[in-house]
Amino acid sequence: MTATTTTQELDRMPAEAPTARRPVRGGLNRTFLTIELRRLLRNRRTVVLALIMPPAFFLIFGTQGDYRTTSVGHGNVTAWIMVSMAVYGAMLASASGGAMVSVERALGWSRQLRLTPLRPVAYILTKIVVAMVLGLASVVVVFAVGVVAGAQADASVWVTSALIAWLGSSVFAAFGLFLGYLLPAENVMQMLGPVLAILAFAGGLFVPLTDGLFATIARFTPLYGLAELARTPLVGGGWSWVAVANLGAWAVVFVTGAAVMFRRDTARV
Repeated sequence: MTATTTTQELDRMPAEAPTARRPVRGGLNRTFLTIELRRLLRNRRTVVLALIMPPAFFLIFGTQGDYRTTSVGHGNVTAWIMVSMAVYGAMLASASGGAMVSVERALGWSRQLRLTPLRPVAYILTKIVVAMVLGLASVVVVFAVGVVAGAQADASVWVTSALIAWLGSSVFAAFGLFLGYLLPAENVMQMLGPVLAILAFAGGLFVPLTDGLFATIARFTPLYGLAELARTPLVGGGWSWVAVANLGAWAVVFVTGAAVMFRRDTARV
């Protein structure tokens, strides 16, 4: 009698709800990172923009006349242009990698990922890491071409300027994400190239900034801070707090913009 009653009571008990499984590190793992990196490298337009255009511009603008024999700080003019083109390449690669999220949204890949345990933070971090990998490759290619083309600088300049150009370009990965969520896929890549070229001119990557109205306006543009900081180890003279403030302010703007657009996009699902 007692055994029968216990069995009936157990049958009436509600089934225990399954425990939700939380992925380790929010789903951030090497497999997902490798897949994202392969998808990025299959985009020939992005690879060409990041790995061919910057060294090509360096060879066009940085090896003219007596640039190799004219000194600038701890190196020569060719090295000055090499660092500028490394910043341009890292920025181009990082922004392009971030902007690819627009294509994923159009294909429905972003919606599919939201059905998995992958956390949004892990997704954003993965996109930034992939973009930074391509940015590092761009910096290495430009510096390798610089060695062959006659760029000369102290050993510390090569290392420090390369690290600043690469790490500082993470700001533009957030810029690419912001544009990727803001614009449709058919427009973002067509707009990104001209926008980045204008920012490069305004920030003094292609033409040295001198005193005057244009130089004053340039201090408020997104690339001014990163370009000045990356060239500081070469030209010397100490760090510019204006450049640090410029880079920090635009980092806040782009990261906040990307976060707002990401939340607005996820709210639709």
